[in-house]
Amino acid sequence: MLRKTIKFVDKSIDRIVIIVSLLFFLICIYAMIDAVMVYYNANDQSALKYKPQGKEDAAVLRELSKDAVAWLTIDDTTIDYPVMQGKTNSDYLNKNPYGDYSLSGSIFLDSRCDGKFKDSYSLLYGHHMEYGAMFGALDEFIKPEYFYTHRTGKLITTGGDEYGISFFAATKAPGDEDIIFDPPNTSNKKLLKFLKSKAATFIDPQVSDHFIALSTCQSAENIERMLVFGILTPR
Repeated sequence: MLRKTIKFVDKSIDRIVIIVSLLFFLICIYAMIDAVMVYYNANDQSALKYKPQGKEDAAVLRELSKDAVAWLTIDDTTIDYPVMQGKTNSDYLNKNPYGDYSLSGSIFLDSRCDGKFKDSYSLLYGHHMEYGAMFGALDEFIKPEYFYTHRTGKLITTGGDEYGISFFAATKAPGDEDIIFDPPNTSNKKLLKFLKSKAATFIDPQVSDHFIALSTCQSAENIERMLVFGILTPR
């Protein structure tokens, strides 16, 4: 009787071990597939067919989505994406430019900013993805030697306006810093004072210049953000 009981217990333990191992294997497979899909979505280049080559063909961007407001290109980097704008800042946090769910999200303009980029200060967000995807490339700008050789870019709006971008500062700051993250109430004068004291790199612009900021998170564990600031100049 004791032997039968022991055999029964052994078989039960074996079954439990097999089931746990199978579950662990399936979880690992799911995690791998999920990681691959996140990487794929972050590096999806299908939207490039909607990229305007100049302000003359800006209308092609409107075919992507009614929420597309511009196309952003930073020279000699991986940043070359449409810019979306939702009714809230959560709309494109986990949605691609086509409106489908995606952990890598989209590059998007703060919902409080003017979609035609007529404000004195425009704030863009993007996820921090590996291999420089989305706004992951912003990390490099904290290095002065990189910053000074990657200071230019271009923004074309769906309204047909084209702007050159000249970067003047790179810094890290907490995500609750109102001077940066409250666009309607952000004063360029206060912003410049803040950046002059905090930025790792800083080239003094004019208060009257039209500013743009690119922001990305550093990790899921803290609220620190990596930011690069530029001047928008009409072309």
